[in-house]
Amino acid sequence: MRTLEHPHREDIQLDNVLGAAADPIRRRIIGQLARDHRAQACSAFELPVTKSTSTHHFRVLREAGVIEQRYQGTSIVSVLRTEDLNARFPGLIDALINAELLNEKPLVSTPAATL
Repeated sequence: MRTLEHPHREDIQLDNVLGAAADPIRRRIIGQLARDHRAQACSAFELPVTKSTSTHHFRVLREAGVIEQRYQGTSIVSVLRTEDLNARFPGLIDALINAELLNEKPLVSTPAATL
């Protein structure tokens, strides 16, 4: 069975979590995972970016320890690592989630320039 690497709870670093949460697309992913309270396939997220860019954002969140990803059939599903993050940095993930949900705005992609 294929697995994806995640940092162990004690290896999650504050700089990595904050860096991952600095991007609005990644905050949107965090907000949707928090709002829906369940594991979701990457394809369930309507993000204004290409599939490869979306994959990059999920990888950054996973490598920072913000989300856990696992294979479920042919899909990869993601879930917030709320318990691990609260153990390492009490209140941080709740503050990030609350800020994102309060300030949630639709993201629009910028049309490509035409020549």
